[in-house]
Order: sequence, then C-alpha cells, then structure tokens
Amino acid sequence: MEFTAKQIAELIGGKVEGDENATISTFSKIEEGTPGSITFLSNPKYTHYLYTSHASVVIVNEDLTLEQAVSPTLIRVKNAYESVAKLLQLYESMKPKKKGIDSLAFISPKAKVGNDCYVGAFAYIADGAVIGDRCVIYPHAYIGEGVTLGDDCIIYPHATIYYGCQLGSRVTLHGGSVIGADGFGFAPGADGYDKIPQIGIVKIEDDVEIGANACVDRSTMGCTIIHKGVKLDNLVQVAHNCEVGENTVMSAQVGIAGSTKIGQWCMFGGQVGIAGHITIGDKVILGAQSGAPGSIKSDQTLIGTPPMPQTPYFKSQAIFRRLPDMYKELHALRQELDDLKKNLTVES
Repeated sequence: MEFTAKQIAELIGGKVEGDENATISTFSKIEEGTPGSITFLSNPKYTHYLYTSHASVVIVNEDLTLEQAVSPTLIRVKNAYESVAKLLQLYESMKPKKKGIDSLAFISPKAKVGNDCYVGAFAYIADGAVIGDRCVIYPHAYIGEGVTLGDDCIIYPHATIYYGCQLGSRVTLHGGSVIGADGFGFAPGADGYDKIPQIGIVKIEDDVEIGANACVDRSTMGCTIIHKGVKLDNLVQVAHNCEVGENTVMSAQVGIAGSTKIGQWCMFGGQVGIAGHITIGDKVILGAQSGAPGSIKSDQTLIGTPPMPQTPYFKSQAIFRRLPDMYKELHALRQELDDLKKNLTVES
C-alpha cells in the first residue's frame, strides 16, 4: 500500500515540510534510504545521513535545525522515535492474521481454544489449557497442563509454557523462551544436593513481551510475577519467586536471582546482575554490566559493581586505568623515602 506524506502526518500529528504528496510504500534506515521509503531521525549521531539520504520522507523532531538543504520531504513531530513506533505498529496491524487449526497440531479434548485462533503444525496444547480469543500459537510451541492464556497472545515456535502458569492478554513469547521451569532450588546433603520441589507457578500480566531464549522460573511456593507492560529482551533470566514491576524493561542477558522484587519503570542495560532477596525501587536505571549486591532506593541512575552514580563511576574508571603508573610512582617514592631515612640515620 502507498501513503502520502500528508496522510502520514495526519496519522502522527506532524507537520509536512516539503512535498506533501510524496508517496511511500516501505520503511528504511536513514543511511539506506531509497526512493519510495520512509525513515526517521531521532539520534543526533545520524544527522549527517539526512543530507545524503535518498528516502522520500524522513520523520524528524520538530526542533531540528537544518544546516543545509535536504532532498527528502520532512515530517516534523514532537518525538520522532515514538512516531515511528506508532507507524510500525499500524503497519504490523495491517498484516493478514493467521487463523485456523493445522491438522498436525495436537489439542487435548480437555483443552479450550477461543475464537479466531491459529494453532500451527506440531504445536501441543495439553489437558486443561484454556486459550483466549485471537491467539496465535506457532508450530512446535508447547502449552502445558492447566495453562491459561488471555486474548490476542502470540506464542512463537519452540516457546514452552509449563503446567499451571497464567498469562494475561496480549502477551508475546518469542522462540525458545521458557515460562515456568523449576526454580534453582537444591539443599546440600551428605551425599550431594537434594532437589527442593518447586510447586508454585508463573503469573504474567497483560501486555508483556518476552524475548527469545529468555526464562522465567516458577516459584517454590506462590507465584513468580511479571506485572503488566514488562519487556524482557533475549536471554534474560528471572529466577523463582521474583516480582517484576509494571513497565520495567531489561536488555539481553540480565539475570535476576531468586526472591527479588523489582519496582515499576526500571531500565536495566545488558548483562546487569541482581542479587537475590533484595528490593530494587521504582524508576531505577542500571547501566550495562552493573551488579547490584544489595537493595537500591527509587529514582536513581547507577552503573558499576556495586552501582554508583555515573560521574563518580567514570572518574573512578579513569583512575583505575592509571593504577599501574601510580603504583610505580608510589614504589619510587617509598624507595626515595627509605634512602632519606638511611642518610639521616648515618648523619646523626
């Protein structure tokens, strides 16, 4: 389908600067723009591409100041990134939806599947599972006994939901993700480690998205809870009995140890590690590879292990790189001081 710059501007509340009849039919990155495509500019690091881009339309922030003329038509908006996200969501919603049950899928006679669902070949839906309306379950997905899914969920290939877990509406699980595997509970004994049965479940609320090969473990007792709006990147690990607050986001390879509570609207960079049995407040931002051994109060932006504010952290890192030279200087000063002491002793 084709759209004009004017139509797009009306959709996202923008102002056209240039040819309002410029047409687009696809998306592109700004550095790879082609005629007929639309792209965006939100990061100042990419501004130089605007002057060479061959895209037909570029969405930019309304406060952008041009240093020279540009060939694409511009649509100025308050937030270019949010506007593109809105367009991409619209584009995704226009794709035809899969429906129907493949003849090679297995659905237990004791399971319930809602209206207008799609279940692909070799997907497995076990006894007592309840699937809401308009869910899309791709081939080789596994829905265990007694699992419940709300409406409009998407379960991608090889995603696994263990028995008894509860998912709300509009939950997306990407390929290889595992919901409800046993928490890591073992008690040391005389002959090794005795497994502690994990008899709880995982509860995932509405509008949660979980990336490929991410894992959320079932609780020892009660629930591991992922509250609404949470987004987990690929390879994230959430251990048993954790609770993740609303609209928190975690980048790849974040690890949360057991029985930890994470607040609302937190943002964790890649490979952040959180110790067990602690509390992280609301709106905490942790930079990549930070490690939190203890609880953190709300409304802080931290980095490092243990986490500290950014300015002291970067100053500390600058000093750390100089430590070998500083050690040599200290050693030389000690030697000089020892020589002075010897000379003073001889003179006295």
